[in-house]
Amino acid sequence: MTAIADYNTTTGQWMLVIHRVTATSAEVWVGTLFPTLKMPLHAQVELVLPDGSTRIHPIVKADWQRPFRKVNQRFYVLCRFDGLQPATRYRVIFSRRIEAIPCLIEEAWQPLRSGCFDTLPTRIPEKGCKPFTIGLGSCFYNHRDGGQAAAAYRTLYERGPDDVRPDITVLAGDQVYLDIGFDSLSLLNTEIRQRIADDYALHWQALGSIFGCGGTWMLPDDHEYWNDYPFYDGLIPALLALKLARVRSTWTASASDGVKNIQRSPLVETFSIGNDLSLCFADLRSHRSKHQFISQEGFTQLVSWARSLQSPGVLVIPQLLIDEEDKTERNLLSFSRQYRELLQALAHTGNDIVVLSGDVHFGRIARVNLGNNGGRLIEVVSSPMSNLTGLNGIATAEAKSSPDFFPDPRTIRIPQWVPAKVTYDKSFQVKSKPGFLLSAYPKARTREHFMTVSFSRLSTGEIELSVNAWRIRERCNPDNLPANDFEQPFRIVLRKV
Repeated sequence: MTAIADYNTTTGQWMLVIHRVTATSAEVWVGTLFPTLKMPLHAQVELVLPDGSTRIHPIVKADWQRPFRKVNQRFYVLCRFDGLQPATRYRVIFSRRIEAIPCLIEEAWQPLRSGCFDTLPTRIPEKGCKPFTIGLGSCFYNHRDGGQAAAAYRTLYERGPDDVRPDITVLAGDQVYLDIGFDSLSLLNTEIRQRIADDYALHWQALGSIFGCGGTWMLPDDHEYWNDYPFYDGLIPALLALKLARVRSTWTASASDGVKNIQRSPLVETFSIGNDLSLCFADLRSHRSKHQFISQEGFTQLVSWARSLQSPGVLVIPQLLIDEEDKTERNLLSFSRQYRELLQALAHTGNDIVVLSGDVHFGRIARVNLGNNGGRLIEVVSSPMSNLTGLNGIATAEAKSSPDFFPDPRTIRIPQWVPAKVTYDKSFQVKSKPGFLLSAYPKARTREHFMTVSFSRLSTGEIELSVNAWRIRERCNPDNLPANDFEQPFRIVLRKV
């Protein structure tokens, strides 16, 4: 492939996102979310194998799709590569062909974006080898981030020690904030759609270096839509226009397009790594109704996964399980029937469950006995990657050690289930910073961070969990890696029945 030399252009508005990877396949999303780029007549995604050979996925103009309905700009293609080898690193390069202009420019290929990924292993690696590691983050507001979140993550991915370097990425909600400033927006349908598309473009540009560092799974939470979605009975002045059915319908349709076509969020998705670990991703936001946090179809899949576990499980969800009632907006406890049934299903086999979540603008690790069959719940919460600013900066939090018991007996009762004391260790609560009233950050806030969640297989066959938290806006050591917020990793050996 011949690249253009000294071609004065920018590639900053082109995008490459590595989505799901398996042991033998990968999905790569390429295109742009900005409205002014020309749709290439010819483009390609090049897969570079470990031996240096390549496979080409060609793209012609007819292949491009629109991410948002009724928006006639912005375009993408989803490329899939099969027949890959497990636990192997591959590189991908997204390029477009520059068409020849007689006497001015020769036909040539221009690289636009690149990334790399590791396919999943067939077993959790043995202790002493590089563990299987998930990078976990949530809640990203691009104002005042300045590329720091993506730079910190990429630095750890490229130069970090093997025992913490991520293999895949999980973004557990609020990757965009579509409802910030809604009170000042036009209520014209066309302009609502354009604003949502513009928000995605800016956030995806800022997060771009994360998206090229391994396979990425994303789950939406309320700000992918609006605060406390799908409900609009709140009294936040900025969101009162949602009480207009026309505004609400247009907003929902465009926001749903973003979740489906850009984030590619599953309703429920499961996969296992050998017989060592089983993972489940569940969107507990997009399909909420008055009495349920997920559709019945999705809930059946989720409960079936939990009740059939033959190894420790990892449940990725956008809101906490270990929580207490919130009278200002809904959380999972607000849907008491499904919440009870989910806890009963998770406790059924007696295997340990690791929950990965975000949403709450603080980071912590909590653990508690899970039901009566010997299992435990270890909940890892990582939020935010970038705090809200200005007037919205009052929506901050610091890590809390509540509820005291799980499930919280003040709200939830489960027959024949005695609420258990929750263990909180302040050593594994992400530190906070003070706020200053007239600054961009008017309240005390949890430091911007992400976590790495690592799994190793011991000689006994048991799986060891290790968790670290990384400060996005603080660097250390000669490699300029993000500073570790925990003085030492959180470690626990997971129980398997």
